[in-house]
Amino acid sequence: MLKKPETLFVLGYMLLPLFALISAIVGLTMILGGNRIVGIIVLIVVTQVFTFGAFFALRKRKDVLLQGPDAGN
Repeated sequence: MLKKPETLFVLGYMLLPLFALISAIVGLTMILGGNRIVGIIVLIVVTQVFTFGAFFALRKRKDVLLQGPDAGN
């Protein structure tokens, strides 16, 4: 599944950054709503996991594309 450049493109450029944005919004609203500790944890930990996941998917996509079409099978 993680050897197709199309899947890695969708993960790296669309889904994981979207999840990072949503989790950042949720963390900020939790902080503003009064749940400061949980909001900071969501803002720092969960958002960074999605962000680094996107960077990992993009690096993996680059490696798959540089290997060529025969190396993926």
